[in-house]
Amino acid sequence: MSAADVPGAEGRAAVATTKVKTVAAPRLTWVTLALMTTSSVASLRASPTMAVYGLACVFLYVVPAIVFLLPTALVSAELASGWEGGVYNWVAQGLTKPLGFLAVWCQFAMTIFYYPSLLAYVASTIAYVVDPSLASNGLYTAIVIMVLYWTGVWVSSRGTGAVAGLASWGLVIGTLIPGALLVVLGFVFLGQGNPSAAPMNADHLLPAWTGLASLVLIVNNFLSYSGMEMNAVHVSSLKNPGKEFPRSMFLAMGMVLLIFILPALAISWVVPADQLSLTAGVMQAFDAFFQYFHIGWLTPLIAVGLVAASLGGMLTWLAGPSKGLLMISRQEGYLPPSLQKLNKHGIQQNILVAQGVVTTAIALMYAFIPNVSSVYWIFSVITTQVYLIVYLLMFVAAIRLRRTQPDHPRGYRAPGLVVLCVVGLLASAAAMVIGFVPSSQFGGGSVWAYVGIVGGGLLLLGLIVPFAFLKASKPEWRDPAAAAAIEEENA
Repeated sequence: MSAADVPGAEGRAAVATTKVKTVAAPRLTWVTLALMTTSSVASLRASPTMAVYGLACVFLYVVPAIVFLLPTALVSAELASGWEGGVYNWVAQGLTKPLGFLAVWCQFAMTIFYYPSLLAYVASTIAYVVDPSLASNGLYTAIVIMVLYWTGVWVSSRGTGAVAGLASWGLVIGTLIPGALLVVLGFVFLGQGNPSAAPMNADHLLPAWTGLASLVLIVNNFLSYSGMEMNAVHVSSLKNPGKEFPRSMFLAMGMVLLIFILPALAISWVVPADQLSLTAGVMQAFDAFFQYFHIGWLTPLIAVGLVAASLGGMLTWLAGPSKGLLMISRQEGYLPPSLQKLNKHGIQQNILVAQGVVTTAIALMYAFIPNVSSVYWIFSVITTQVYLIVYLLMFVAAIRLRRTQPDHPRGYRAPGLVVLCVVGLLASAAAMVIGFVPSSQFGGGSVWAYVGIVGGGLLLLGLIVPFAFLKASKPEWRDPAAAAAIEEENA
């Protein structure tokens, strides 16, 4: 999710309810699993955020990859190969059921801030085809967010099969082709003797130290890597999980890093940092390259690809986390019956509508806060904060399960699991704390306003609302038929 495109494709839809078919699952090669994982994580949307820092973006991507991406991938693989039911069951088995609900809730709740930031990126991309000046217009951005979000709810509520197809092509048309084109144009641009807009010498390998605000840059990249745990449910489909899964994860990490780093560098070569928009930076770079090479007619085509991929990702997320939340709630009675109702297509329409009301209110902030990039940055940080709660719970649950159920059969045992969990825990906790420090991306707004918005968003969505649901839950809210079906399935 990166501060970018969070989760991706089919693996996301599996979310909390995906089952691990250890016997009937078709075989996967470790290369196939690496590609699936890459498609779930990689995106171009975060590129402008890191392009601002030129060559230092390499450092800013590699550090969280070591302390967060690697532990997340290996630990979730052990959990997925031993316990069915995704993150809810991992946390419920390792800790408690209410904390399992909290984990599933946070997977769902982080999308509330994710959609506005994703659709702000879409709005900026569309603006580059219609009128580039609209990219910095908050009212235009808010209107586009609301129209596209509610259109997505309508499409998702009809259970259309087109959702899966659009999401599947997202990696190719919205990430791989534009990303490769951006990098090739960048190398040709430099090869023709043009100077890079950002210095590319060894003195700029590390970001300039500006106090704690320097560290905030790394926080944004934690969210870029979120979602690695989704495809861990397929670990049992490998022929030799113990050897092949680490290979798959290291290959995926390499590809993800290349997709994140190279386009960010290409953007920094052609767009000066002080002119770069966090939401429209990709199109700024394409526009600059296309103008230089006199192929401006490609701009609308690239924009269509980027928009289609983003909308496909949004539709996948609309169908995924909310469905996982629904199924757990029907099993345990966590949500009131009104939110558990399905429409005639079997879709959790009331949850989507309730989520849409909150998303609409958040989208309006774009209209009333002058700097679109600042709003985008705040939403990215809140999204990261809420999602980090999931990882904190997952790492603690993994340590407990290794100690309380050491002989439970697992298809894969992560080497040094406790060390991996401790590193992941410390990194996640540090990222959560540092997220409260405004970075230069925030602009010149009030520090306390920033802390209040980020802290309020985290507290409200990540803690107060889920505990209110737990407090209010009643045994009669359980759906006996759904609970019996799930229990029978798990038997």
